Formats: sequence, structure tokens, C-alpha cells
Amino acid sequence: MSFTESEERQALRKAVAELGRKYGHEYTLKAARSGGHTTELWNEAGELGYLGVSVPEEFGGGGGGIGDLAAVCEELGATGTGLLQMVVSPAICATIIARFGTPEQKSRWLPGFADGTLRMAFAITEPDAGSNAHRLTTTARRVGDGWVLNGRKVYISCVDESQSVMVVGRTEDAKTGKLKPALFVVPTDAPGFEFQRIEMDVIAPDSQFQVFIDDVHLPAEALVGSEDAALMQLFAGLNPERIMASAYAVGMGRFALDKAVEYAKTRTVWKEPIGAHQAVAHPLAKAKVELELAKLMTQKAAALYDSGDDMAAGEAANMAKYAAGEAVVNAVDAAVQTHGGNGLASEYGLGALVAASRLTRIAPVSREMILNFVAQFSLGLPKSY
Repeated sequence: MSFTESEERQALRKAVAELGRKYGHEYTLKAARSGGHTTELWNEAGELGYLGVSVPEEFGGGGGGIGDLAAVCEELGATGTGLLQMVVSPAICATIIARFGTPEQKSRWLPGFADGTLRMAFAITEPDAGSNAHRLTTTARRVGDGWVLNGRKVYISCVDESQSVMVVGRTEDAKTGKLKPALFVVPTDAPGFEFQRIEMDVIAPDSQFQVFIDDVHLPAEALVGSEDAALMQLFAGLNPERIMASAYAVGMGRFALDKAVEYAKTRTVWKEPIGAHQAVAHPLAKAKVELELAKLMTQKAAALYDSGDDMAAGEAANMAKYAAGEAVVNAVDAAVQTHGGNGLASEYGLGALVAASRLTRIAPVSREMILNFVAQFSLGLPKSY
């Protein structure tokens, strides 16, 4: 196993970082505070092929793996220009379609993922079920050659920027009569599909939504892949989600740490820059260690996933997500503390990261559920829920 990234991925990181610096954190903050979006950055990243690095080459993508896409996500975050929808659209939705979609579905959707012209949200969480796929109440029933979908979803990212949403619903098993998960692609302009913004105290250009699905009629081809393989398809998409969420968090932590280090080198109150004092230096050094460890586990998870080892990738992806969530919270806190009162001044842009970093401990899966997973599957302890 190599701990050194390929020259190609290193070059990719460098190029993406240059794009991120071209726009800068001020661009992202301006969009967030005005209620806008970072559409220009998304479009340019798509045109340059960065959003499609993991899409198969035959559909216009780069033919790489989730590790390459995670590198793009991290480097944008490290320049303060993180794109939240990367965690969902090219990572979850494109991956599921590339692995399990029909030939027609691949031809229809993957080219748009490759160049960023197609954005697809992902809807699993529900008001009363959270992410528990066994308690989802969104259901699909067959009507003629198609489907009729009904249900509610909550905390769905970027619906307003997406042409369609991949919805996790449940269908009735013809043999057992029991409900089983199934995935459907629903156009956001479909009759009966509505969404409402959730007001959040997070300063970000990406919004969260409640989704209302009332008798939405879908053609047969809206069902992704095989109806019988839906649970496998679902988890094949959730591992990349965790890997990307980890990369997103690590990138945010790197951005905060870089700002703190620069400030600690130049801010002088007594004789020496404040970075010479251990009370300032040690928390920043600790943040660096934690971010590097989280990044390493993220890379391991991506390597396992790209090798086809889904079970091992699931364990590593959960651990990476936990480590990255803790690391970014600590890095942002140390950065704010290093800046003193300036840490919460709008001029420095760190205050906006406080809530955003804290969210990484909750979404897309809470650290408590990750610990449940590790306790049960890694340690062999009895299931607690």
C-alpha cells in the first residue's frame, strides 16, 4: 500500500486549488449572505472536468475513482470554496447510476454528471425515520407501466439547484408482501413534487429543504437499476457520501488552520508574534495532527471503495467521517481562538465556519450512529438499537 498519491492526483489537487483560489472564500461568503449560490464556480469546475473525474470515460468523465473526486472536494474546501452538492450529485447519484443503472439510464444521466450540467439531489431522511431505511414511509406503488410515489423528506440539500432528485422509497415485495427500499429519479418540476426551504443558522450558499411528494406519477424507467438490488445500491451510494463528507470537512479544517497559522505568524502583541507562544501554537499543532489523521483515513476508505471491497470501505468510511468531523470542529475552534475577537468578525470569515463545522458531526450521519456501527461491526458488540 502506497501512502503517496499518484502524480496525476497531485496534479489534479494543484489545478483544483488554483481554481478555488481564483474565486476565494469571499466569493462563497458573498453568495451565502445574499441568499445566492456558487453557480459560477460549479459551472467552471464542471467545464474543466473536475466534477466528473469519477464518471466512466465512455460517458465523458475522467474514469477515476471516488478518491479522485474526494481530492477535488477537499481542495476546494481548503480554499474556502467548498461545494456541498459534490457530496451528493457526483458522489452518491452518479456512482449509483454508474454501478447499477440500466444502459439507458447511464447514457441519459452520466454525461451530465461528467460535465456538471446535471445536478441531482438525494432524498433519504424523513421527519420520523431519519436515515433509517427500514422505517421510511415514502412508498411507490405500481400503476400500469409506471409508478406513483408518495411521501415526505426533510433536510434535503440543494433541491432548488437540482433538475431532479434521487428519492429513496419503498415498494412492496410481490413474494413476501413486505416493503423494501427502492430508488427513483424524480424531476423537481414533476406535478405533485414540492419543496420548502428550511431556515438554518448556518451561513452557506447551499440550502436545506423539506420535500413533499403527493401522487407523483413516474415512468417505469424512473426506477434506478433493479428493484431487487435497491438495498445494495443504497449502501453503494452511502459509502461515497461518507468519504466525500470527510473530504469536505478536512478541506474546511485546512482552510481554517491556514488562516490561523498566517495570523499567528504576523500578529504581534508583545515582543514576538503570538504563534511563538505554546498556548497558541499547541492547539494549532494538534489541529494539524488531527486533520492529517482524518485525511489519511479518508484516503484509505476511498482506496478500499475503489478496489471493490465495500464491506471494508464501509468501516473505513464511517471512521473517516467520525475523525474528520471531530478534526474540523477542533481546527475551526482553534482558529477562532487564535484570532481572539477577530475570530468572530465578518472581515476574517471564520465565524461562518463555526456552525458549518459543527454540522459535520451530525450530517450525513451522526457520530453516535458511527460509534454504533463500529461497536457492532468492528468490535462485535451486541446491537444497541
